[in-house]
Amino acid sequence: MAAPPRFTAMTADRIPGGLRLCRACGWNQLEEDWRFFLDAPGSGGVVSERAGNILGTAAWIRYGALAWIAMMLVDPAERGAGVGAGLLAEALSSVAHVPCVGLDATPAGEPLYRRFGFEAHSSVIRTKAVVDGALLPGPSGAVRRMVEADLPDIYHWDRKVFGADRSLLLAALFARAPECAWVVGGAARLRGYTFGRPGHLYYQLGPVVAADAATARELAAGCLSRLHGRKVAIDAGAARGEFLGFLQSAGFVEERCFARMYLRGCVPPGVPSAQYAIAGPEFG
Repeated sequence: MAAPPRFTAMTADRIPGGLRLCRACGWNQLEEDWRFFLDAPGSGGVVSERAGNILGTAAWIRYGALAWIAMMLVDPAERGAGVGAGLLAEALSSVAHVPCVGLDATPAGEPLYRRFGFEAHSSVIRTKAVVDGALLPGPSGAVRRMVEADLPDIYHWDRKVFGADRSLLLAALFARAPECAWVVGGAARLRGYTFGRPGHLYYQLGPVVAADAATARELAAGCLSRLHGRKVAIDAGAARGEFLGFLQSAGFVEERCFARMYLRGCVPPGVPSAQYAIAGPEFG
């Protein structure tokens, strides 16, 4: 009979094991994504191990009064043995003092999260395409490349829209993928911005934050026009129908749906109506 797994902290030397699980499960993350969980204040991760082999992972990121659970991965050969439940319990114990805890659940993971008291609040739709520039509208002139001087104003607005301070994440995305960082307006007239990042399988575009659907469309088109021929994923809010219609016209196809869930009693933060696409399920 196999020995029970033990749970221990995710550390830099265990990142290769986490990446092995990402590849086994068809996930997109790179080493830089894992390192953010280890380096961001108040954030971290846990692994399930047996005889030196990593069976599963979980991570969390702290955005002030909001904690985001992510990277819930279990080796396909170990599923159904309680590894996922143990990892989730460990992660939740590490953020038990945080007022609000959320996550994005796949249909397969949602029953487990409900057992732990999470409730669905909204839906996010993953769309993917190999970008074809011919399907995108011509540039409007309103969208421009983001520069470092834009970041303080973006951080200020993002704290209201996201409902928590994720400036460290946005700064990391800007540094990693300036080709995905675009803005409309600036200073007191900021109307929207987008970030993104490369991955193992595709680029992830997001967050896309905008004052209205037309601005969100312009931001996405401006960024995508520079990613012609690349495979890109955009996780858009299911309630953002006009934006999803634009993505469909640009060749994006719905792949799956995530349930945005929060622990029972949490009040979802921010202004969801201004969040046209998220940063990805791992970053909220």
